[in-house]
Order: sequence, then structure tokens, then C-alpha cells
Amino acid sequence: MSSLTATIEGIGFWCNGLPDWASARAYATGAGLPGDAPARPWPQVLAPNERRRAPESVAVALEVALAACTDAQHDPATLASVFTSTHGDLSITDYMCHTLIDDPRALSPTRFHNSVHNAAAGYWTIGNGCVRATTAISAFDASFAQGLLEALLQLAAGEPAVLLVGYDTASPGPLAPVSRSEGTLGGAMVLSSAGHVGKPRLRATLVDGVAPPTRGMLAQLAAGNAMAPMLPLFDALAVGDDAALLKAGPGRVLRVEIAHG
Repeated sequence: MSSLTATIEGIGFWCNGLPDWASARAYATGAGLPGDAPARPWPQVLAPNERRRAPESVAVALEVALAACTDAQHDPATLASVFTSTHGDLSITDYMCHTLIDDPRALSPTRFHNSVHNAAAGYWTIGNGCVRATTAISAFDASFAQGLLEALLQLAAGEPAVLLVGYDTASPGPLAPVSRSEGTLGGAMVLSSAGHVGKPRLRATLVDGVAPPTRGMLAQLAAGNAMAPMLPLFDALAVGDDAALLKAGPGRVLRVEIAHG
């Protein structure tokens, strides 16, 4: 496959203990965890009542998405978007399975509509009044790499800029040993086709192979989360490495070369 290129105009990041990209970069280069990190994302896109009711999967997706847009100085309403998640929200899936067994008539309509895989994308577009195209995808442990490919292909097809958001939360109950995921993790990038002085530029190529184990600080911290396969790229961006290898499917790797601004 031919290489696909983009400029990273803005980055957002959240995981347990690291509530933003600045603290994540500091941690990746040897600093400790901040002592006052919030226990849960608190996305400003949503009104206070909706913010309290939003599931953690939606909260972390919207938190990092807005952070990336703010970093890029882009109006969220103007951006096409790609939301990628390995599992969606397994806490809600677990709740729905238990409720359907125990008391089907008690199933919450609010929690039901949060169970769909495009819930975060829907909250994002409604909260920002965005009518641009949005895509929600899943590809198991290749979800981030495939989301990145989708965003890059949209740029190649003529979109001037695309928001990419990857996120996953913990898997509870009987689902935990089957679809393992621990903690909360989200990462977002605003990608554009234009060049910008001082901004990193990436070139992605899909190749045969197996992604090696990563040893970066962020990858070690959030290794248990289902979206951890995205972390080699965030580690590379944080410490100034010039390449990252992302799992893109059985026997496939997305090789991402980085030219730092």
C-alpha cells in the first residue's frame, strides 16, 4: 500500500493518573504522576446534567476530543471525525445483560441508547452542533490503527482536517476475562493535510509483520486497557522518537514515521 501522510495539529490524552497531554508527555520523559489528577473525565462539551449522566466511555472520548481541538485551535463544529473503540461500553453491556435476565421491563432507555457503538460520536456532534460526517468503528485490538487509516484516507479523499478519537474503559463482570480491559484510556488527534511549522508530520504505511511489545512509559502505565495498542504512537510523540509500529490486524502492522516539527 502507498503511504498516507498528515500533520498532527493537536493532541488530547487522558488515562488514570494522567488527565491531559502535558502531564502524559512529562510522565513519558521521566516525571512522576501528578498528585491532583481527577478520578474521572469531566467533558465540558456536555451540559452539567448530561455530564453527570454520561457513561465513562463517552466522558473520556469527549474529554480528549475537545482537548485535541483546543490544542489545534480548530472549531469542533467544522471537523469530520472518526471515533474508534475496541469494545464500546462493556459496563452498559453488562448492565443490559443482567437486567434482561432479572427484570427486562426495568431496562433504562437512557442506558440503552448509550449502549450503541456510536454513542460517543453522537454526543460529540450534538454537543458541538457539528453536522460534518462522523464514523464509529471497531477492529478489536487493531481498532486504533484502523481508525488512523480511516482518518488518513479521508484526508487523502479531500477532507482538509479530521478528528481521530480512540478510547476504551474497563470490562466488568463475566465479560472481564473474555474481553479484558482495565481502567480508562483515551487519545485524540486533529489531523490535517496541510503542513504547519512546529507541528509533527506523520507518514503511515500498512505492511506485513507483527507489532513488537512496546516499552514506553505510557504503554506500561495503561497496558491493561483495550486501547493500549495506540500507545506506541503517543509514547513516540511524547519523547521525540521517529517511528512507531501499531497492530493493524492479524499479521499486519501500521508503520508510522514521525517528522517532529
